[in-house]
Amino acid sequence: MSAPGEGGEPRPWRIGVLEGDDIGHEIVPAAVEIARAAAAQHGVRIDWQPLPVGARALRTHGHTLPAPTLEALATLDGWVLGPIGHRAYPKVPEAINPHPILRKRFNLYANVRPTRSYPGIGCLHDDVDLVIVRENNEGFQPDRNMVAGSGEFRPTDDVTLSVRVITRTGSRRVARAAYELARQRRRHLTYVHKDTVFKLSCGMFVEECRKLAAEYPDVRVDDVIVDTFAMRLVRDPQSFDVVVTTNMFGDILSDEAAGLVGGLGMAPGLCIGDGDVAMAQATHGSAPDIAGRGIANPYAMIESTRLLFDWLGHRRGSDRAVRMAAAMSGATTAALADASARTGDIRGRGTTASFTQAVLRHLGA
Repeated sequence: MSAPGEGGEPRPWRIGVLEGDDIGHEIVPAAVEIARAAAAQHGVRIDWQPLPVGARALRTHGHTLPAPTLEALATLDGWVLGPIGHRAYPKVPEAINPHPILRKRFNLYANVRPTRSYPGIGCLHDDVDLVIVRENNEGFQPDRNMVAGSGEFRPTDDVTLSVRVITRTGSRRVARAAYELARQRRRHLTYVHKDTVFKLSCGMFVEECRKLAAEYPDVRVDDVIVDTFAMRLVRDPQSFDVVVTTNMFGDILSDEAAGLVGGLGMAPGLCIGDGDVAMAQATHGSAPDIAGRGIANPYAMIESTRLLFDWLGHRRGSDRAVRMAAAMSGATTAALADASARTGDIRGRGTTASFTQAVLRHLGA
């Protein structure tokens, strides 16, 4: 499929805006404002489509993921999903966690989570630049590893069982996504596992990672046991480039990686699959304790949105979108150097608004 307005259909990109909960109502508008400005500069036409989701949608539409939202998403090129505070939802059938539903429904099986250090913001290491590619739709997570029922159950009051689902298809496709990303970066892939204990499940994941190596002779490949990787990530994160692992391992390790570079406010993410759509979704939660105070760090949401347009640009052959994403990256990097603009979690004195305005200034908007 060609890019809208570039040799294809004469239409703008159709991008959904789902603010989510709590600080999502502050940081998603900031990300959209910056993307809108960058798009205008580079001739990228965008039709932004706000859609209800989360606690507000429960109040206004009777469901945290209303059917009209799902129907609309199927018509879009991608969307920006803000943080979801599902732990605070009431215990009713209409109050579901949208994350796993969206990932499964649109087959967004790879969660791409970059980690990068910047000077002056409280990073534990300099020169960190790695990406963890987390499998998104299998593993131990009981809300996404079964078609019906739950992968976690309690047969008696004293016994709880959890089922882990690993498939060859799931392992192979997330590994391929990681190999492709490594080929675009520094051509180094590390797959992380625990096949010394999970001989069949992690063993299958490792088998599929190894098989694909023959198709990517230009990529240096190594494997690391998960507990060893957790230690090495703290000691020498600069030795890693692209890392691929299973769902729960990836969820935990990407948070650890974020801790090295300033915290979860510096942890963007992009959910992708084999199709032509992607979902920008920062790694962090909805932070209800600081919601409404104007102090939330919007970096992760801004960078997630930038990743969306970079991915779409490369996927659809749109040089304009790629240049737009590059401009967003440069402006965000420049804004992070200003302690008066950046937020307090990364050693700044600013607010959500001041950081947003600093990015816009560096864009020249």
